[in-house]
Amino acid sequence: MNDRLQQFLSAENLTQSQFADSINVARASISHILAGRNKPGFEFIESVARRYPSLNIEWFITGRGKMYKTSSEAPAVQVSPAAASEMPAEDLFVDRVEPIKSITLDKPRQTSTKEKNISKILVFYTDGTFEEYNNNKE
Repeated sequence: MNDRLQQFLSAENLTQSQFADSINVARASISHILAGRNKPGFEFIESVARRYPSLNIEWFITGRGKMYKTSSEAPAVQVSPAAASEMPAEDLFVDRVEPIKSITLDKPRQTSTKEKNISKILVFYTDGTFEEYNNNKE
């Protein structure tokens, strides 16, 4: 992983110190990981994933795939609650999962012909708070 960390720092044009500061870890931690003395823990990897959402964490951990996520995995666009209430449900979400090529189900999948409407939206903020918007017109 130390080689991939070095590749990422080069691609982002970051020094070890800048990177350490950006993910709130001790600067020496980065030096130790790059030198192979230490292996990064879960909190380190989680901090990297949060700070650099375009980085493909699977590549960072295992070396599989590409360094950066594809454009279909881009972070969600922020939408105001007023605008969200006017949008179709399928436009409110970003698909961050690779499409499934085939699937086998134990039971036949039931499909409904009823129209589906949004009844509730939860918005989570980075400070740990959230807001709930209900569309129940009772």
